[in-house]
Amino acid sequence: MSLVRNEAMDLAHTESYSPWRMLWWLLMAQIMVAFIGRSLGPLSVFIEEDLSLTKAQVGLLPSALFLGQAVASIPMGLLSDRFGSRPLLAFMSSILGISFLMMTFQTTYWVVLLLIMVGGIGYGGMHPTTNRGIVYWFSQKKRGTAMGIKQMGITFGSALSAILLIPLAETYGWRTVVLISCFVLIAAGVIAYVLYRDPKNETPVQQQKPSLSSTFSSLTLMAKNKPLLFISLSAMGINGSQMCLNTYLVLFTYEQIGIHLVLAGLLLVFSEAGGSLGRIVWGVISDRIFGGERLKVMVIIVIITLVISAVVAFLPKGTPYGLLVPLFFVFGFAVSGFNGIWMNLASELVPKEQAGLSSGFSITLGSLGVILFPPLFGLIVDQSQGYTLGWLMISVLMIMVMVLLHRLNKMERTAY
Repeated sequence: MSLVRNEAMDLAHTESYSPWRMLWWLLMAQIMVAFIGRSLGPLSVFIEEDLSLTKAQVGLLPSALFLGQAVASIPMGLLSDRFGSRPLLAFMSSILGISFLMMTFQTTYWVVLLLIMVGGIGYGGMHPTTNRGIVYWFSQKKRGTAMGIKQMGITFGSALSAILLIPLAETYGWRTVVLISCFVLIAAGVIAYVLYRDPKNETPVQQQKPSLSSTFSSLTLMAKNKPLLFISLSAMGINGSQMCLNTYLVLFTYEQIGIHLVLAGLLLVFSEAGGSLGRIVWGVISDRIFGGERLKVMVIIVIITLVISAVVAFLPKGTPYGLLVPLFFVFGFAVSGFNGIWMNLASELVPKEQAGLSSGFSITLGSLGVILFPPLFGLIVDQSQGYTLGWLMISVLMIMVMVLLHRLNKMERTAY
């Protein structure tokens, strides 16, 4: 009788908390975290003016966010495994919301950077938190679709911040707008906590806990895997270029091209829309046209990025808006849409049983570009008093990536 009652309760639980309904709350949390965390790019014009920053200092703002993410990803993943996704939805939202809320009262640059880095813990920690929810609620056959929908929340949240926050910041000031948005984020985290449920029948796979020495040994083996190292270094260049685009697009088109600030923000929206589409389309192209040969698709992406960054470098003042829209859409389609191809390559270059570790290793190394290159881009703009050399830096990075991919291609051919 007890067994029948338990089965009935599990069935009622499944019907009350369907996977797709749970996905909605995971998606909402992901959108709101991206909406606040990725607002640094759209609001950079206002923050720069308010705090009297150089372009290099502007570039350090997203670097601080992603430094916090890098620090948080592994520990927060362990916490989500131990406590489940539900409590961390509110916890991560609160960390980001409170730190950015406190930032709105600061006028000292290094304090702002510190609070952004703390916020990056919540921003980065939301990824393993929501990913875990997807893994436990969805079967393997549906997990790819669910994960893709959830990942779209990042670019959607970023685009939403550009649409809403720029015109509001023009009217009310960036501090007021961010402060109110932080309260909305914290409320969204609480709502997700109240309405989301971890699956009642979740049973994580019991595995032997690796020792510290075995973990370091495995990471050393990954570092010695030259194909994995080359694709990770390639991702470092593309990731850094992506964040340069997100950070400086609004500033560049507003200051150098001379378009209205709101229209400059809309260009960021078009770029993010291109990136969202690219994450799906490049995967389809690699599967259906190139038969799973991801490297060829990576080469195409790099070539497009190289050409467009060179074109953008020499755009004259007064360039028609009708030309800028498709240009930055394709720019985002390439440089922001490569992530799925990268992660597939990182997983496929090693045996299946090492796919998780190789992905983590590649993400860690590839994320360094997000920390390093935006402030370097800004420093170049400061020193040259223009954006031309900054965009050409991206072209040079793409040439370096092409060399790495060429060497990787030769390794694959030799292996076969």
